Amino acid sequence: MATRAELEQALQHYQVTVRRAHAEQDWNLFAGLFTEDADYNEHAYGRFRGRPKIAEWAVRTMSTFPGNAMVEFPLGWSVLDEERGWIICEIRNLMQDPGDGSVHETPNLTILHYAGDNLFSYEEDVYNPTRFMAMVAGWAKVAEAHGTFPADGQAWLERFGSVRA
Repeated sequence: MATRAELEQALQHYQVTVRRAHAEQDWNLFAGLFTEDADYNEHAYGRFRGRPKIAEWAVRTMSTFPGNAMVEFPLGWSVLDEERGWIICEIRNLMQDPGDGSVHETPNLTILHYAGDNLFSYEEDVYNPTRFMAMVAGWAKVAEAHGTFPADGQAWLERFGSVRA
């Protein structure tokens, strides 16, 4: 059983680490939040077992479009279950300014199981992939109009262009 203070501190550490991973473009830091045998369930990409597989997925997805066009992942809200060690929270996925100052984001629910020592043994990201793709496509349309659309995003647009907002 974790105390509320432990869970709050672990969630704060999680957020600080995500900000640092983004700032340093080192998503191995994110993988370091998990136990060696952690289970990560990502609804669009699949399930990853173990820190090395989580790192491989995080580096691949966050260093390519659209992950590399996201600039912030602030916490919207959280619920802490001290008795069971669970944290459920809303994470806002914010895209960079496409050139006109507009804000493009979509949230996901993140479910974390705390394992102690600022480590998690489980994460699940729950969201609607179609809504996420539509948000990114809408952002891309604005970015294209302002000349800020990244070159590596074209293949993504070709694959998911029918979802454009």
